Amino acid sequence: MDEQRLRVSDAERAAVVEILGQATSDGRLTLDEYSERAASAYAAKTRADLAGLTDDLPIGQEIKPIDPRGYAVAPAPVRGEIVPAGEKLAAIFGSDTRRGAFAVPERVEATATFGEIKIELQDAHLTHQYTVIEATVIFGSVTIYVPEGIDVRLTGRAVFGAKTSKLSGGVPPGAPVLEVRATVWFGEVTVRPPKSGWLDRLGLT
Repeated sequence: MDEQRLRVSDAERAAVVEILGQATSDGRLTLDEYSERAASAYAAKTRADLAGLTDDLPIGQEIKPIDPRGYAVAPAPVRGEIVPAGEKLAAIFGSDTRRGAFAVPERVEATATFGEIKIELQDAHLTHQYTVIEATVIFGSVTIYVPEGIDVRLTGRAVFGAKTSKLSGGVPPGAPVLEVRATVWFGEVTVRPPKSGWLDRLGLT
């Protein structure tokens, strides 16, 4: 049976929309092109329908495979390439939250497309001296809650959006470094202290 005629799942559609969102943040697609292709992805019925939406992008013609959690799996590394351990979070027309006592990998990718992502680090453990969070937002938001004692560096760009740090206070010498690389289109990336108090629970701070 021709695999291109196989019907696709919601997870495969979401993976293609994630690819399109990354291409838009890289400047390869305009917002109008992204909107048109994303709508086609959600309406796609077969693998051939999806492949046609990405065949002019540098990721190649094949759709990224899906792991059991529904995230797009990274392509196989080039021989000799050093690939650090990492984690991917994605919110497409929805929300995703990472919290609890988890080990933070060296690299985290958070992509919010018409969605919201929250990363709460107050109970987490940074496993490396230098950690990078790649926050890509297209009509959405990424909020990162960072406790005291971490040297946060917010870099990147915001187009019709904002990247903001609400942290205050000094950082001790030798503190672990967290670089937040923001790419924002019509949205926001915010770094702030952990939630506390009733004002936060009501969303008033």
